[in-house]
Amino acid sequence: MNSQYNPFEIENEVQDTWESCNAFSTSEDLNKEKFYCLSMFPYPSGMLHMGHIRNYTLSDVIARYQKMQNKNVLNPIGWDAFGLPAENAAIQNKISPSSWTKQNIDDMREQLKDMGYAYDWKREISTFEPEYYRWEQWLFIKLLTKGLVYKKSTKVNWDPVDETVLANEQVVDGKGWRSGVPIEQKEIPQWFIKITAYAEELLTGLDTLDEWPKQVKTMQKNWIGKSEGFNVCFKLEEEGKSLQIYTTRIDTIFGVNCLFLSPQHQLSETISEQNKDVKKFIDDNKNVKNSEEELETLDKKGLATGLFAIHPITEKKIPIWITNYVLNNYGTGVIMSVPGHCKCDWEISKKYNLPIIQVIDKKPEIIDIEETSFEEYGTLINSEEFNGLSSEQAMQEISKHLIDKKLCSKKTNYRLRDWGISRQRYWGTPIPIINCEQCGAVPVPEDDLPVILPLEVNFEGAKSPLKNIPEFYQTTCPKCDAPATRETDTFDTFINSSWYYARFASYNQKNAMLDNRAKYWTPVDYYIGGIEHAVLHLLYARFFHKIMRDEDLVNSDEPFNKLLTLGMVHNKGTKMSKSKGNSISPKELIKKYGADTLRLYIIFAAPPDQPIEWIETGIDGAYKFLKKLWSFSIDNEALEIYNQANINTIKTHVYWESANSAQKNVRREIYQIYKKIDFDYKRSQFNTVVSGCMQLLNLASKHYSERTDLIDKFIIYEAYSILIKSLAPITPHICHKLWSNLGNSSLIMEEPWPTIPKDALKSTEIEYIVQINGKLRGKITIPMGESNEFIEQFAMKQEFIKKHSQNMILKKSIILVEHKLINLVYVKE
Repeated sequence: MNSQYNPFEIENEVQDTWESCNAFSTSEDLNKEKFYCLSMFPYPSGMLHMGHIRNYTLSDVIARYQKMQNKNVLNPIGWDAFGLPAENAAIQNKISPSSWTKQNIDDMREQLKDMGYAYDWKREISTFEPEYYRWEQWLFIKLLTKGLVYKKSTKVNWDPVDETVLANEQVVDGKGWRSGVPIEQKEIPQWFIKITAYAEELLTGLDTLDEWPKQVKTMQKNWIGKSEGFNVCFKLEEEGKSLQIYTTRIDTIFGVNCLFLSPQHQLSETISEQNKDVKKFIDDNKNVKNSEEELETLDKKGLATGLFAIHPITEKKIPIWITNYVLNNYGTGVIMSVPGHCKCDWEISKKYNLPIIQVIDKKPEIIDIEETSFEEYGTLINSEEFNGLSSEQAMQEISKHLIDKKLCSKKTNYRLRDWGISRQRYWGTPIPIINCEQCGAVPVPEDDLPVILPLEVNFEGAKSPLKNIPEFYQTTCPKCDAPATRETDTFDTFINSSWYYARFASYNQKNAMLDNRAKYWTPVDYYIGGIEHAVLHLLYARFFHKIMRDEDLVNSDEPFNKLLTLGMVHNKGTKMSKSKGNSISPKELIKKYGADTLRLYIIFAAPPDQPIEWIETGIDGAYKFLKKLWSFSIDNEALEIYNQANINTIKTHVYWESANSAQKNVRREIYQIYKKIDFDYKRSQFNTVVSGCMQLLNLASKHYSERTDLIDKFIIYEAYSILIKSLAPITPHICHKLWSNLGNSSLIMEEPWPTIPKDALKSTEIEYIVQINGKLRGKITIPMGESNEFIEQFAMKQEFIKKHSQNMILKKSIILVEHKLINLVYVKE
C-alpha cells in the first residue's frame, strides 16, 4: 500500500470499481424500506459551482448513510434543460440551444462523476428530450378536457424589440432588462392552469408537512394568501351603478375616508378616457411591482378622480381615488381606505391631507392616530349604534345589517392567481394546441404527441424562431382538416421541474407518463435545495403532485416528505458569484486536493441550513485530516494483523471481563463518541459528524501509542472500523480503499451501520464530587460496587481532603450514590 495519500490514484481506482459493478443501480424491492433522496436538479450551465457541490454532496451523504441502514435507496440526477440562458448563448455564440445544452450536460456529468456521487445514471433525464416533455403535453390536454386549463387575454409587460412577455422583475425603470426600450402594456391571449382550484388543499396540506422548515411553509401560506371577509356594495352617485369592495375588517367601515381603485380596474380605465390626469397617472404607474413585500417600501401615490360613492350605512359621500398600491388581481380591485386602522391607508392619507377617523379604541392604551395607525382589534367608537361592541361582535352585527340590506356577502379570497404558462420563447416545451379559424383552439390528438420542438434553428434577434418555421407551425385542424397553425408559444419552464422527481421512478416508461414504480418511490423522503425555491418551484411541484394523484399516477398527497433548505456559500462576506469575482472553481480544487477533501470540507464547514464562509485554510485542514487517517492506517500493526481473514479468531480471544479499567474506559469513550456521531447523522448535523470522526481518530491514535496486548489491538480495530464506516458517506473513496485494505471483498457502502454492544457504554467506575461541610473540595474516581465504608476511607486519604480537614475530626459522612456526591462533615477538635 502506498505510504503517501494519493487521492487521485485512489479516487480513479474506486470510481472504476463502482462503475464496473453497477454499485448505484437501483430497482424496486418490497423486502426493504425504500428511501428516495433527491437534490433539486441543475440547469446545465456547463460548470459546477460551489452551490452545486454543497447541494449534491449533502444529498449524496444522506443517500449513502441510508443505504448503510439497509434501505433501498434511490438517488437520481437529471437536467432542467429548457430556459432563457440557452437562447442567450445561441444568440451570442451563433450555436443552437440544443447543441449548447448537450455539450454542457456532457461537461457537468463528468464533473459530477469526479465527485463520486452515488447516482443511478441509467435514470438520467433531460427535460428537453421529447420522451420527457411529451407527457407534459399529454397532461396539459387532460387538464384542458377537465376544465383546469383555459385561455384568456390578459395585460402583460410587452417588450416590442424582443417580442416577448416580461415578468415584473424583468422591467427596470420602465424598460426591458435586455432590450433597454420602454415596455408596453399589451393585451395578448395566454394559457392558464387553474392552480386556484387547489388553493385550499395547497394551504391545508402545509399542516401535514411536519419536516419542512417553518419559514418555507409560512412563505407558501402567505403566497396562497387566504383571507375571509366580505364584499360590500358602495353605490355610486350615478344612478344604478355601484362598486364592490372587499374587506376583512368590516368593523372599521365607519372609518372610511375614500375608496381606492387599482389603476387596472375597469372604472379607472373608463375614467382615463375622459380625464387626462388619470390617464397620465395610470401610464406613470403601470410598471409598479405590487407584491406584498414590495408594497411595504413602495412610494404610495394617489389621485382624486372627481367621482363619489355613497357610504352603505351613513349614506355620506365618499370620494373615489386611484392609487398605485391596490392590487387589481386580489379581491375586487377596490378597497375602502381606513387610515386610522391600516398602515398603507394612513401613509397615503397623511401624504394628501385626507381625513383620518378613529373607530377602534383599546383602553387603557393611548391611541394617537395622527402619529400612526392602530391595526389591532378593540372596541368600536364613532360607529353610531355599533359603539361599544368588540371588533368580533361588530363584524357579525355590521355584516348582518348590510346583508339584510342586500349590500354585503361573505367572501373567501386567495392571493394565489391562476398559473400563466405561455411563454413567447423558443427553447421550451411546445404547447400542444392547433389554432383553427373554424374550430378555435383544438388540442393535438394524443396519437400525434409529442409535438417536437425543432432543434436546428437560426436566431434573428431575440424573437422566437418558431414563428419563422412554416414546416413547424403550418398544419391541418384535427377536427375539420382545414389549414391551421400550431401554437408557437412554449410552456413556462417551471412545468418541466414540477414533476421530474416522479419521472425518475418511471424513467424508461414509453407508454405512460408514470407507472406503478412512481407509486412505490414517491413521495420523495428527503428533498434538498435552496431557499430561493421556497415558493414557486415547491408550490408548483405540490400542485402537480395533486393533479397527478387525481389522474391516478401517484398515490400520495404531497411530493416531498422532508425538505432541507441549504445555506449559501459565501466568499469574503458575499455569495460566491462569477460577476463578483469571488467564485472558487470546484474543478481546480479537485485537481489540487481530490474529491474527498472537497466533500469533507463542504460538510464540515457549517450546519447544512447555515451559510458557509469560504476559508482557504479550511480545505487545507480537511486534506491534512485525510492524510493523517491514511498514515494511521498504513503504520498501524494492529490493523495489519487484524484483517477479515483472522477477525473471528481474534474475537474469540478477547474477553472484556479480563480487560483492565483503562481499556474499558477507552472502549466506552469510543462508543460515546460514536453514539453522538450516530445521533448527528439522524438529525442531519453532518458538520458535527466530522468533528466526532476527528475525535475518534485522535483517540485511536493515542491508544495505539499506549497499546500493550491483544485487547488493545482489538480496541484500536473497533475504533478504526467505526471511524471509516462513519466517514464512508462523506469521504467514500478513501473509506472504500481502507476497507478493502483490511481484506474485505464487500463494498463498505453495503456494510451494515455500526451498532453499540450492550456492554460498551457500561461504566466500571464512578466519579464522585467530594465536599467538606457542603463546600466542593475535589473529585475522586471509585470502582463500581464498592461499599460506603471503602468510599469514605478512600476519600479521607486524598491530599485535598487532608489539607482542608486539619485540626478537625470527622463527625459523619453522607454518601449519595445516585447523585455521585460525598459530603464529609468535620468539626473542630
